[in-house]
Amino acid sequence: MSVSWGEKVLILGPSGSGKSTLAHCINGLIPHAFKGVSSGSCSIMGKETSTLDIFSLSTKVGTLLQDTDGQFVGLSAGEDIAFAAENDCVPTGEMHHRVRAAAALVHMEDHLDKSPQDLSGGQKQRVSLAGLLMNDVEILLFDEPLANLDPAAGKEAIELIDRLHNETGKTVIIVEHRLEDALHRPVDRIVLMDKGRIISDCRPAELLASDLLGKTGIREPFYLSALRYAGIDLTPDLGLESVETLRFDPAPLASWDAALREDPLPENAPALLEVRDLQYHYPGTKQVLEGVSFSLAKGECVSMVGRNGAGKSTLAKLIAGFIHPDAGQIFLEGKDIADYSIKERSEHIGYVMQNPNQMISFPLIFDEAALALRNRGIPENETRDRVYDALKTCGLYPFRNWPVNALSFGQKRRLTIASVLVMGVSLIILDEPTAGQDYRHYSEIMEFLRKLNSSAGPGSPSRGLSFLLITHDMHLMLEYTRRALVLSEGRLLTRDCPGGGNTPAAILTDDSMVEAASLKRTSLYDLAVKAGIADPRAFVRRFIDYEQSRRAAV
Repeated sequence: MSVSWGEKVLILGPSGSGKSTLAHCINGLIPHAFKGVSSGSCSIMGKETSTLDIFSLSTKVGTLLQDTDGQFVGLSAGEDIAFAAENDCVPTGEMHHRVRAAAALVHMEDHLDKSPQDLSGGQKQRVSLAGLLMNDVEILLFDEPLANLDPAAGKEAIELIDRLHNETGKTVIIVEHRLEDALHRPVDRIVLMDKGRIISDCRPAELLASDLLGKTGIREPFYLSALRYAGIDLTPDLGLESVETLRFDPAPLASWDAALREDPLPENAPALLEVRDLQYHYPGTKQVLEGVSFSLAKGECVSMVGRNGAGKSTLAKLIAGFIHPDAGQIFLEGKDIADYSIKERSEHIGYVMQNPNQMISFPLIFDEAALALRNRGIPENETRDRVYDALKTCGLYPFRNWPVNALSFGQKRRLTIASVLVMGVSLIILDEPTAGQDYRHYSEIMEFLRKLNSSAGPGSPSRGLSFLLITHDMHLMLEYTRRALVLSEGRLLTRDCPGGGNTPAAILTDDSMVEAASLKRTSLYDLAVKAGIADPRAFVRRFIDYEQSRRAAV
């Protein structure tokens, strides 16, 4: 692989494909920081990286890490941007000028006095990028820039990268697995990796027209899937890079859509969880939640979406009992649980964190799954039976005596779910269940949750487990939930209509809702509009129903 001056290249691939390792070769972390056996050649601007030290390489390649919090060194945004100049002993007056100029490039000049913890995820990313620009590097390397951002912030990040590329002429390399989001702005080439090898290096349209995405476990854009289902032959000359550039005959798509049926919404079920007029504020801060009310039915799977800081995690903590509301009530199967302790709530409500490593306490799988039961003094024979049932449900029974460290990230997430299933819970709250996972692993965990939702787990009601999924993933919201709660600045924007309104398709085709909650309108809607389909919202619903029926048939 070679990258020319001023090119903008996307390195794409599933988890474990080697794309981050390739990025580490480019910025010099391999071989200088990560030891191992390497061969071959990697040169930057004509010089072998193995002959340059990390400092020298940092003046040529600027890297924006996936975890921006791990990249901060200053107590304020301005100090962080100035870090490289301070190390170079740049005079104070010149340093201030350069900091303001770099901040202006990323539109952060009005936030230089803010501390990192007061910045949003997107703002942190901008500050880190301004710090890279202080060195006037020739190559900007972005490692998973969309991983921790809400949909609107991710869209802004791609727009910012594109603007900097156009204005500065610098070489840009983006490492990502979220293809449709990464292609929000054009790239010159896509380098596709799988199992440590580069299997394709071509223009975006050529890759999108091929079958390589499916073979490597990368999700193709929704609008392309719709065209394939309609029998339209995808070729590079159709402008496949985006809906805006598409050129196609809309007749086959309209005929395919007309033949689809729209699945009826599920019948109303008894309420499992009811939240009434909930209010909360953290000490010394403004109101985080204001009068939030909704209900969740037995056996229902509901997504909760909104921008970073909207109050989603706070609401989940209130339901789980980690914090207590200023006002309002929470009912579980009609019973007010205000006086329930965390321990008592955990017998009915399970909470699974975004990072499973933060929930795991024991080195062995069985001991981890048995923790809650042993803490309650449950007899060991009963504990064993309940743990075995939960591990079987989660597909981990063959590994019951293995060390936890032998599990993959997705298997660790299943273990954390098993550790709450043993309690016979009826509701599980999952915080970003698919964050940072490629399409293959995303599909595995979501199909697993779908099966738990559609059938009874250990000790759960016959309708199956209920789920509340906190997510920034609009694809998850569309594909796996039939209703969504949208939070914005502590208020619930959607009316509570179990089994009726608030469908993800309706929300993601409502521009006012999308803007208020920092969501992202689905490309399916834009495709339907471009094809002249009379009811674009209905088209989105029918497409999702068709996708679900295909998945269920597998």
